[in-house]
Amino acid sequence: MKQRNSRFMNSWRRLGYKLAPYAIQNLMTVVIGAMAIIYIADGIIGLMGDVSLISYLEFDRDAIIHSFQIWRAVTFIFIPSGDNILWAILMMYFYWVIGQALEKEFGAFRFNLFYFLGAALALIAGFITGYTTNSYLNLSLFLAFAIFYPNFEVRLFFILPIKVKYMAIVYAIVIGFSFIMYPWQYRIVILLSLLNVVIFFWRDFRYVIRTFIQDSKIRFQRWKNQ
Repeated sequence: MKQRNSRFMNSWRRLGYKLAPYAIQNLMTVVIGAMAIIYIADGIIGLMGDVSLISYLEFDRDAIIHSFQIWRAVTFIFIPSGDNILWAILMMYFYWVIGQALEKEFGAFRFNLFYFLGAALALIAGFITGYTTNSYLNLSLFLAFAIFYPNFEVRLFFILPIKVKYMAIVYAIVIGFSFIMYPWQYRIVILLSLLNVVIFFWRDFRYVIRTFIQDSKIRFQRWKNQ
């Protein structure tokens, strides 16, 4: 099994070396730049009348299939978060920082693969359910960042310092609650949109689970011997 895994990893590395020149460098700069342009353009268009540019860029399965609005299959990933300008700027900056850090850890090719895999899975979820969003795709970036930098601190409300690992735990609880309470369409969107995290970090999850089980057995044995 180890030899088979070694061959797989070597093949993966060779593929990465071959395709690395075709990777988009500073991918999140491109993504966040597109979000900023859309946010500004939507604001300008909104001043001219009761029209929303974003409504023509969001994912809409019927519009894609029946009206051939193919661009919606891509542009939904560039929809900025939040209507408030300060919140939108903060979120775009936050995800830009996260993206830069992940590209540094992954390398450009693997980060491209991580991001576009998440986008493709979110798109598949959209065609299955009729609904999708880039929210969970962006969340997958945060979860990956929390795995690489668990002790990185952010200022909650610009005051309270909190480590991202605790934020990730809270997000995981919220996701679990949403998965239980939401209809099946949203469950599929959640599962598929976050599947890229599982695919890329399954070894880390396996290690955490195995360590937790081993520690639990040790604690139980100590309690039993008391």
